Amino acid sequence: MSKRKFGRELGFHTRAVHTGNDIDKETGAIRRPITMANSYALPYDPSDLNWSSAGGDDDSGAAQNLYTRNGGSNQQYLQEKLASLSNGEDCVVLGSGVAALSGLFFSLLQSGDHVVFSSVTYIAVYRLLNDLFKNKFKIETTIVDTSDLDAVRKAMRPNTRLVHIETPGNPTISIADIKAIAEITHSGGALLSVDNTFASPYNQRPLDLGADFSVESLTKYINGHGDSMGGAIIGKRELLDPIRSQAQVNLGGVISPFNAWLIMRGAVTLPLRMRQHNENAQRIAGYLESLPSVRFVSYPGLKSHKGHSIAVSQMSPGFGGVLSFGLKADHDTHNRFVSELKVITSAVSLGHDESLIVFLGEKDERQYLYPEEFHGGFFRFSVGLEDGEDLIADIEQALKKTAS
Repeated sequence: MSKRKFGRELGFHTRAVHTGNDIDKETGAIRRPITMANSYALPYDPSDLNWSSAGGDDDSGAAQNLYTRNGGSNQQYLQEKLASLSNGEDCVVLGSGVAALSGLFFSLLQSGDHVVFSSVTYIAVYRLLNDLFKNKFKIETTIVDTSDLDAVRKAMRPNTRLVHIETPGNPTISIADIKAIAEITHSGGALLSVDNTFASPYNQRPLDLGADFSVESLTKYINGHGDSMGGAIIGKRELLDPIRSQAQVNLGGVISPFNAWLIMRGAVTLPLRMRQHNENAQRIAGYLESLPSVRFVSYPGLKSHKGHSIAVSQMSPGFGGVLSFGLKADHDTHNRFVSELKVITSAVSLGHDESLIVFLGEKDERQYLYPEEFHGGFFRFSVGLEDGEDLIADIEQALKKTAS
């Protein structure tokens, strides 16, 4: 029974369903099982094995695994699916989104290297590059508003090794021009990594726009059910092999077989879910923008967004499920508004089936990097899969109660 292949000649929906899955050779099941093993059978003579090998399957589908920290079957199936969906040559899946980001930085950078990174970025990235790598490993870093291409150009140095951007950016939903930044980065002899978590590969594929690495927190949209954690780096095999060896095998950032299986299951419905996320978020962003009690709305699908035209050029068919907004109200009123919500849940994370909202107050350590409208406290709103009219009604009743 030969292994079924699903290449890029097939559509995104088809690859989301089939890539990485196959008929189980032992049972005939049409869904690959969870392989909850931490060790695999060795060959007759194991003396010449590379004990730091990441394993994998050969062309016949025969297992070449050694130990689950080196790589397991479920992880490999998921990597195959994600590489296909992101139009990448290869993929490394690790235990969380932060494990993927830190694994990329640790494996790629050396003392004396310089990194340019987005002023709007996930807080763990801010801490890793602005503090940990800078102070412990003597990596030079420059924080830049990557929506400003001239600022990116000016930040480049002869020792710049990596430019890391997020688009859309967390939490202000800023937009950066991936293709233009890739050209700037490569002309300076550096590599470009793009955190694509807010868009997902359904809406945006950074590798097609010239990025060297596309990074995903699998915990979010790709899993989509709020029940597992993982992270992925997608790119060329020659760039990923050192990351797999160092971050996964030697640092131990491996994903569990169960989490890999859950994310594999969740990814099947990614295109269907993202359609609803896109539609709901676009509708709610427009609704919020029309309200006199709302101070601002940041969503790239709105023409009022600074990066709207760039988002249109690099995001399709939609603009993702996350928006930010603030009320014309004080700190306590923002919190009271959240407390009155009945359908929308106050919780961190994003990309779940249910809508999640978090109030980010005035003491965020990165606030000095944000545009002025974000300085009075604001909400990051991950719009879920509920009926759009129910979400709007929930916001409306909470605003009425807050105003009274």
